[in-house]
Amino acid sequence: MAKNEANNSALKIIPLGGLHEIGKNTCLFEYDDEIILLDAGLAFPTEAMHGVNIVLPDTTYLRENRHKIKGMIVTHGHEDHIGGIAFHLKQFDIPVIYGPRLAMAMLEGKLEEAGVRDRTEIRTVLPRDVVRIGKNFLVEYIRNTHSIADSFTVAIHTPLGVVIHTGDFKIDHTPVDGEKFDLQRLAEHGEKGVLCLLSDSTNAEIPGFTPSERSVYPNLERVFSQAPGRLFVTTFASSVHRINMILDIAKKQNRVVTVVGRSMLNLIAHARNLGYIKCEDNLLQPLHAVRNLPDERVLVLTTGSQGETMAAMTRIANKEHPHIKIRQGDTVVFSANPIPGNTIAVVNTIDKLMIQGAKVVYGRDKGIHVSGHGCQEEQKLMIALTRPKFFVPFHGEHRMLVKHAETAQSMGIPAENMIIIQNGDIVELTEDAIRVAGKVPSGIELVDTTSSGMVSAKVLQERQRMASEGIITIAAAIDWNGKLLAKPETHLRGVVTSVERSLLQTWVKQRIEEILTVRWTEFAPGGEAADIDWGGLQGTLERELQRSIRRELQCQPSVTLLMQIPDEPPVKVADGRRRRTRTAAQVAS
Repeated sequence: MAKNEANNSALKIIPLGGLHEIGKNTCLFEYDDEIILLDAGLAFPTEAMHGVNIVLPDTTYLRENRHKIKGMIVTHGHEDHIGGIAFHLKQFDIPVIYGPRLAMAMLEGKLEEAGVRDRTEIRTVLPRDVVRIGKNFLVEYIRNTHSIADSFTVAIHTPLGVVIHTGDFKIDHTPVDGEKFDLQRLAEHGEKGVLCLLSDSTNAEIPGFTPSERSVYPNLERVFSQAPGRLFVTTFASSVHRINMILDIAKKQNRVVTVVGRSMLNLIAHARNLGYIKCEDNLLQPLHAVRNLPDERVLVLTTGSQGETMAAMTRIANKEHPHIKIRQGDTVVFSANPIPGNTIAVVNTIDKLMIQGAKVVYGRDKGIHVSGHGCQEEQKLMIALTRPKFFVPFHGEHRMLVKHAETAQSMGIPAENMIIIQNGDIVELTEDAIRVAGKVPSGIELVDTTSSGMVSAKVLQERQRMASEGIITIAAAIDWNGKLLAKPETHLRGVVTSVERSLLQTWVKQRIEEILTVRWTEFAPGGEAADIDWGGLQGTLERELQRSIRRELQCQPSVTLLMQIPDEPPVKVADGRRRRTRTAAQVAS
């Protein structure tokens, strides 16, 4: 951990992700020798992160302090809040995880798939449940409203006072599932005294209130009724309320629904088992069962509303889906707005669908999507109900955090009682003060799920270089005396250069011979074949060739040297001359 001035009797709040960004929400609370985690999410890679599937926060601090971890509290089941847990459990144990029934059902499947189910205990909670974690933390779950069912705000009772973390929230007075925000319980905490409020800042720039999820229903109903043929609908896989409405409208309009996309299939299965999605069994049918139905009776519900590379809608748009092709007369509805960073991927997907003949319905003006996060008036109401002494804007990009702090100041919270922090900051909270008292590692960890491995910064740089500058592969055969056995073969992939390949090959041969002449004795110091440092020679040749090639070609390709040496070293005979040993096959012949 970086050097800091931390006070051991203070409560430390340390966000590892979710600040100055959207995604990988992860925060820990530490008092004395105890740590509890609040959520552990992931983010998705940028286009420059070649071969990376998942982005996680740096968990160095947690690994170094694993002996202090007493448990985790989960606020809801979105991937940016639970998606990292299975990966973290491969590095350190979490004794117990408390969370809502839907989130825990989804998490259990993730842990089973990752083979880490035995490294924690999962316990479900209900509204107003109170759980003790360690000696210093008592956590109360308070029902809130969000874009996923079974979502909570938490009141964390500590030796210094109550800290309220809102989780992701909006204040929806007419929720689809009838589970209303427990504003009364928030007000009761505000009456007793809240030491600090950590509040969702996502829509801090937007005045007014976020519309109710129910406001989407009539607009979706109108759009669906105007679709003459097959209807494709894509939304967030975890949007249980939205999916409920889509299924209800499909039933009213006599359409059969087929679900495409693993994450959506899993969520619907869990939500139906827990009663969050209610529909007749015959409404949902497998893809093969709807192929013979008239087009006007088919609704395909898919993942891919954010243009994710491997999601169903993206694969359909790219003509890569094995079972679904877009036809003239299809209608595709994007019941989601692009989250920051995904806009280009989404509009590219929309363009490809239109080129193939689909009518695509999208955009904020259509009223077919509302946010799951509260706007300024809801953020004000949260502050008014809880009346915190100290305030920290959470969950959002920098401009959102700044605007939320301005809103809090307009509500009477003094500027000296609030701070804008970054991932890795150690927020030290006492009964009388709040400050940043140091920093812990707060970078990112990149995961390539195809190989179940972490992608280091060096590997990512190599991938980026290969993608932008190409790669040159050189194959060279060298004998036991440090001489080339043949002219090296040089292959270019993705390299832009005006140099003729034959000229480059000649130049590479000359450069290798120069290096061997000058430096061979460094790697064969005694003149004995058994003592030759072939690995050191290969590394030196590769580095020198890379440096020279980049200088000559005026570009930065990756250079890989494939070095071949004879199978058997020569041996000395009695007269001191060398002869090559024969293989068993040669002796037999």
